[in-house]
Amino acid sequence: MQKSDVTHQYLRHTMEFPNVWCPGCGIGIVLGAFIRAVDRLHISKDDLALVSGIGCTARIPAYVDFNTLHTTHGRPIAFATGVKLANPKLKVVVISGDGDILAIGGNHFIHACRRNIDITVVVVNNYIYGMTGGQYSPTTPMGKRASTAPYLTVEPPFDTCNLAISSGATFVARSTVYHATQLSSLIEKALVKKGFSVVEAMSNCHTQYGRLNREGTAVRMIQAFKNVAVPVSTAAKLSPEKLEGKIVIGVLHDIERPEYIEHYQKIIDRLQLPKMADKEEKE
Repeated sequence: MQKSDVTHQYLRHTMEFPNVWCPGCGIGIVLGAFIRAVDRLHISKDDLALVSGIGCTARIPAYVDFNTLHTTHGRPIAFATGVKLANPKLKVVVISGDGDILAIGGNHFIHACRRNIDITVVVVNNYIYGMTGGQYSPTTPMGKRASTAPYLTVEPPFDTCNLAISSGATFVARSTVYHATQLSSLIEKALVKKGFSVVEAMSNCHTQYGRLNREGTAVRMIQAFKNVAVPVSTAAKLSPEKLEGKIVIGVLHDIERPEYIEHYQKIIDRLQLPKMADKEEKE
């Protein structure tokens, strides 16, 4: 291993490689982008907790040498909240797929946004439940095929970033696995942001979604992101009609507002004052 190979410095269980992901899967690109962001920020492995739920993306914690939790389906944000409350000094990150975060985990997602707890969530959106059989997810576009929609989907999809913004998240960004350098930069910004931050990483699933919808190979699907991605500065000048079918990338939302853990600590401090006063009187 060369010293310049940053990614491998953060991996563990190397005997388990090759990994569980299909060749060409974009999740590996997201993992690399995440690791490089952590490395640039010089975050100690012991100071970061990485939490996931169930699914293809949720396998990431198995391969990285941080404090890690591979939890139940749809519950990574709930577990991450517990970790952050127990040890506010930890940098807590959730990384999981669109089905895990936005379907069974949707309620946890919107209320974590509302609370503005200091957690970073990376949502890898490949439009499908890849690991469990190709069922359509809350982000599957209308008119697409899935194992549970053989006659095409008829439900409108969630816009992950709009949902996060409207629910109260303080930092929201989006990029794609084609734009790997930008994706890593956005994850870095999310990690240093105080409050609930969300980065949506648009990824390919050529094995399930791509095959069912005849969108071609992994390379072809990744290259397609180049053609549909529009920088946020450019998107601001375009009409809704011209943005139809496009993916807006970049920082979409960045504000400041009170963070949940700080408020929670004030309650703890206030409740401890009578106990401290009582102790001083007895002494």
